[in-house]
Amino acid sequence: MIRRSDRPTRPLYDAEQRARRDASGWTLVQGILAPLQFLVFAVSLGLVLRTLATGEGAVLANASVVAKTLVLYAIMVTGSIWEKAVFGRYLFAPAFYWEDMVSMLVLALHSAYLVALATGILDTAGLMVLALAAYASYAVNAAQFILKLRTARLQAAPAGLLTEAAR
Repeated sequence: MIRRSDRPTRPLYDAEQRARRDASGWTLVQGILAPLQFLVFAVSLGLVLRTLATGEGAVLANASVVAKTLVLYAIMVTGSIWEKAVFGRYLFAPAFYWEDMVSMLVLALHSAYLVALATGILDTAGLMVLALAAYASYAVNAAQFILKLRTARLQAAPAGLLTEAAR
């Protein structure tokens, strides 16, 4: 039986892609926007949960979800530009295919929230539940990217450090 760990792993970046990644200014932009998005997410999640629990603070919670969505749009646009610079395509490069697939769900749910807010088709509780669904998908997507970054670091580490880094 072949275990997953026994299969050879394809490196996340080849030498040319790694050089393009390291030379791209979009790598720094992603490095700034990702933690900013997480901070906005964490604050907004607290506000959304507070509104669901108490019924208070809906205006602030809604504003925070809009802010989170705007940061998401910014990271998605710049991430697509980064992906084009590194892999030669704007989305669905093999190295980030599943992350991009889940990102589409994240975008769809956040965009649905904006539509529901603008049209009034959901009440406050419905908006907050939709925001939580969008945030759950974002949390999965963020975990995917964190694991992918860890994989890239482990693949780039000198062979002697791999066993220590894996601990």
